Amino acid sequence: MTNVTYAALETVDPALFLPLLNSQKTRKHLMAHHQFDVSSATDWINSKIEVDATPGCRVRAILREKDLAGWCGIQHEMGQYELALVLDEKYWGLGKSVFVDLMAWANELGHEAVFIHFLHTRPAYKFLQKRAIQVFTSEMYNTQFTTYQLRVR
Repeated sequence: MTNVTYAALETVDPALFLPLLNSQKTRKHLMAHHQFDVSSATDWINSKIEVDATPGCRVRAILREKDLAGWCGIQHEMGQYELALVLDEKYWGLGKSVFVDLMAWANELGHEAVFIHFLHTRPAYKFLQKRAIQVFTSEMYNTQFTTYQLRVR
């Protein structure tokens, strides 16, 4: 048992997100963005709360024994439902169990398929390749990604 809980983003102090959002080890796996401060983290949280209110979407903070381990969700981006998962490096081992929960949410929300986009610099994920309907190169916001399309049902 991973002892992970999921919390609505509005229940977490935006300042607690700063180490995660500004971590160099985490940022190297994400699209480039400016360093966050409390104000911009609050804006980011508010934008994710809007996503959470969108039909077919769900965005949550990931807590491990009351510590903020990261955030995850199903987002609607460029006409597709995508899985997002960002963990603090000390919680990277939780990734597969959170992924299982995200896929359960996708099923609960009625999705037939979802997408995962990883920066093209990241290595291939064999367990995703095995599950994928297709794996292809995509581009969003002038950034290249390896995209996995996964069947939910």
